[in-house]
Amino acid sequence: MFGFKLKAEKVKKIEKVKYNGYLYNLTTESGNLFANGILVKNSGGLGTPAYERVIAGKIHKANGGVLFIDEMGNLEPAAQQELLTSLQEKRYPITGQSERSSGAMVISEYVPADFVLVAAGNLATIEHMHPALRSRVRGYGYEVYMNEVMDDTLENQKKLVQFVAQEVMKDKKIPHFSKDAVEEIIREARKMAAVAGKLTVRLRELGGLVRAAGDLAFEEGANVTERVHVVNAKKFARPLEQQIADKYIEEKKKYEVIITSGERVGRVNGLAVLGAGAALSGIVLPIEAEITPGGEKAEFIATGKLGEIAKEAIKNVSAIILKTFKEDIKEKHDIFVQFLQTYDVEGDSASIAVATAIMSALKKVPIKQEVAMTGSLSIRGEVLAIGGVTAKVEAAIDAGIKQVIIPKSNEKDLVLSKAQEEKIKIIPVVRIEEVWEHALVWKGKQKKILERLKKNSGN
Repeated sequence: MFGFKLKAEKVKKIEKVKYNGYLYNLTTESGNLFANGILVKNSGGLGTPAYERVIAGKIHKANGGVLFIDEMGNLEPAAQQELLTSLQEKRYPITGQSERSSGAMVISEYVPADFVLVAAGNLATIEHMHPALRSRVRGYGYEVYMNEVMDDTLENQKKLVQFVAQEVMKDKKIPHFSKDAVEEIIREARKMAAVAGKLTVRLRELGGLVRAAGDLAFEEGANVTERVHVVNAKKFARPLEQQIADKYIEEKKKYEVIITSGERVGRVNGLAVLGAGAALSGIVLPIEAEITPGGEKAEFIATGKLGEIAKEAIKNVSAIILKTFKEDIKEKHDIFVQFLQTYDVEGDSASIAVATAIMSALKKVPIKQEVAMTGSLSIRGEVLAIGGVTAKVEAAIDAGIKQVIIPKSNEKDLVLSKAQEEKIKIIPVVRIEEVWEHALVWKGKQKKILERLKKNSGN
């Protein structure tokens, strides 16, 4: 190995140095390397200071400003601990752990790292935050829960119109949107909000739809993006959850797990959702019930890997069934409820479906398979509101269901196109007796059961 150390002003005279061997490590006074006549900065020459042998991190570059971290919970615990230390000390050494650093394990003296930290994530992020770092935020008044929706007012609708125009200008390729196309985008914003009188503010998802629709119009050579382009864009620009839901329905119908015609005793089409937020997608959830000889007392047994909330919902349903049909449930009977080929079921929105399946199995009254239903249930038999009603009804339409029973309180939350409204009949209900009246096939003497149920309603 051979090396020279020259002053910066003498670097230009390197070619005058006479040496018969191979010159491959010649350093300047600042410690940079000349390798075969090429200057290599931060190369770790003999005189390179430690802080020049490493690459400054984000916390150092944010000194005197703001550091933004999205999905904070994805940071390794060790990294979160180091972040907390830098926040407390307002300084932190630079380590040579960058792949671009010549000194892989070099650590510098303390470097200023005084910044304001802004972190983002969802509610699950909080569970994965380092407890010490989390404690620095909790109670200080700096926690902000961002709304996912805004009021469906003319002013906010105009803001969405402006947003569409901005996305078009930013893309620089797709054509501008017609009034009908923008109205379809606004309708999609209502659907994503999933609450009556609200618009979503999840603009990332809306922006993706704008660009997808614009691309379709551009490929067709259209001068303006029309409503049909937005509608078609939704068909192929589907989130992963929707693709999974589509595959689920296709497979279940293929093997007759989902039945959409005829009558069956103890079998009902419930509705559920996959995903969350704008990626919420509905699925049809077949449920069956059977009454069998059991132990010393009546027991309700549910299968299908249910979540805690779903298990609690089954208990509420059992209370209603025992109260309503106590004279029909003998002590030595078990009531089984099965969620067919469905796993990780959570929530209580299948409560009215479970109650209907048990009612059918208990009284041998068949259920219309062209009907699907969703709704929570109080222990007094009241049908309560649920989430994702639009996604669930759309899943029913895609599966070929003709009627859907929903809570009356969710009626205003439903956002369907005219074409979808023509394919489905929506039945809003307030009590479980109304569900049974519409979903079951009452014939002959069984009609008396319905009359008794309606008479005792709410007692």
